[in-house]
Formats: sequence, C-alpha cells, structure tokens
Amino acid sequence: MKLSPRLACVLFLSVSAAMAPALAQVTVADPWVRATVPQQKATGMFASITSGRGGRVVSASSPVAEVVEIHEMAMENNVMRMRAIAGLDLPAGKPVELKPGGFHVMLMGLKQQVKEGDTVPVTLVVEGSDGKRESVEVRAAARAMGNAHGGHRQ
Repeated sequence: MKLSPRLACVLFLSVSAAMAPALAQVTVADPWVRATVPQQKATGMFASITSGRGGRVVSASSPVAEVVEIHEMAMENNVMRMRAIAGLDLPAGKPVELKPGGFHVMLMGLKQQVKEGDTVPVTLVVEGSDGKRESVEVRAAARAMGNAHGGHRQ
C-alpha cells in the first residue's frame, strides 16, 4: 500500500505525538513540601522521580527560597545526620523516592511562610546519561505535618 505524502506526514505526526509521553526523560509524581510555621526558614520537598533513560538530579532552585540543595539523611554512629549531596542518581526506569528521613530537596532561606494549600514552584535540573541537561518544572503542594501523606497517617 502506498501512502500519499500528506497522509504519511499526518501518520508520522500522530505516532510522534502518541509516543512523546513515553519518551519523556523525567517524571515527578506526587510532589509536596512541608508547610511551615511563621519565621521558619527551611522546609523540604518530597516526591517520586523517575527517569526513563537514567540520569542524575544535579541541582534545584525555587523562587521561594534563597538556597535549594539536594540532601540525604543517614545514620552515622547511631545519629541521624542530614547533609547536602552533589547529586542524586536516577537509575533508568526506576522511581527514586524523596521522603522524610531520606533523600529530599531542601529549601532554605525561605522568603515567606509556606502555608498549607500553597503551591511551591521548584525547578529540578537533571543530567541525562548522555550528558544533556533538562529542567523539570515541579509544582509542589504544601501539606501540614499531620497531612504529609495525603491526609492519612502511617
């Protein structure tokens, strides 16, 4: 069967559009930040991040904070310690959980209180296994401490 050039073009564009979500480099699911109290200057962002081809979160930024860093919490000599890390590896096709007590994005020097129900914009910069960088815009919902798991306690 021979396709006309116009039909071939329409078919190509349709298939390309259908495949675009499958080719997306990075997806961020259920992003949220912990709401703060007045005068509190830091909070964390949590989510599930998946890179289809693998990569590494190398930096983050947000207009609501002076400094944004990628952090991990780990036990060292029976003491839980939090520290900034240079990047967060994203194995191809496997979700990496950012959660309290583990990896997270730390927003410091907050310019205002983050109230429950606010939406906090965060930009993640992900370097793919090919060395190319992609900015991923995230809109994280602010949740109160008791509502950090979507309204049900664990």
